[in-house]
Amino acid sequence: MHRPFRLVDVFGRDDFSGNPLAVIADAEGLDTETMQRITRWLNLSETTFLLPPTTPEADYRVRIFTLTRELPFAGHPTLGTCHAWLEAGGQPRMPGRIVQECGAGLIPIRQSDRGLAFAAPPLLRSGPPSQQDLEEAADFLNISRASIMDAAWIDNGPGWLGIMLESAGAVLALQPKRSHPRQIDVGVVGPHSIGQEAAYELRALFTDAQGSVIEDPVTGSLNASVAQWLYASGRVDGPYIAAQGTVLGRTGRVQIERDADGTIWVGGATRTLFSGQS
Repeated sequence: MHRPFRLVDVFGRDDFSGNPLAVIADAEGLDTETMQRITRWLNLSETTFLLPPTTPEADYRVRIFTLTRELPFAGHPTLGTCHAWLEAGGQPRMPGRIVQECGAGLIPIRQSDRGLAFAAPPLLRSGPPSQQDLEEAADFLNISRASIMDAAWIDNGPGWLGIMLESAGAVLALQPKRSHPRQIDVGVVGPHSIGQEAAYELRALFTDAQGSVIEDPVTGSLNASVAQWLYASGRVDGPYIAAQGTVLGRTGRVQIERDADGTIWVGGATRTLFSGQS
């Protein structure tokens, strides 16, 4: 059976400058093992598989895979999959509003002249990390414990531990260790000086199954949970832009805003750069 696919660039300011995503449509009949095998072969950070929804509230269902596991939710796969679904002729039940079904439940996505944005899902884990967690994170990042200005669990699926440094420059200067003995997912954030295009610089660092340290170019789930942290702590109170992927030669730009009811929206550019049939 031939299955349409699209390679979508998500969050990039220009073509080939964001985070690539493979979207496999008409994925009925593929079992979990096959989806994981396809994902490993494509060798992108994530691949998604479009399926019919199982609930009338949803417009489509998606399964999201990394090279090592299935995720209940991830940000750039959410925007990229929605983009691919719309481009293939998907018609939302409500104009301007799409509802994605995934492992984390139902995720609202809004469509406007600014593009697509998803509603940040609730955190699965929050609160302060232990001193042991902080010492491990500092060792992993190759910095002193005193360099960490603030920290919090900001896990909305992947397992993020948020680490705040004093500046965007400190974030960009990080040289984390090349391996770590256990699974760890650290999101590092630091403020840019006033007047810059981006208010904050982010980096997403995690380990793979072999313990090697990987950096994700632009990470929607991390930006969503960092935004919840920044708003809750009073560091921001209006819309802002976050930059990510700079040290990898990418120009990721993530648009963050909060509605009057407290809903945080995470948006950015989406572009199909390649398409075909498998």
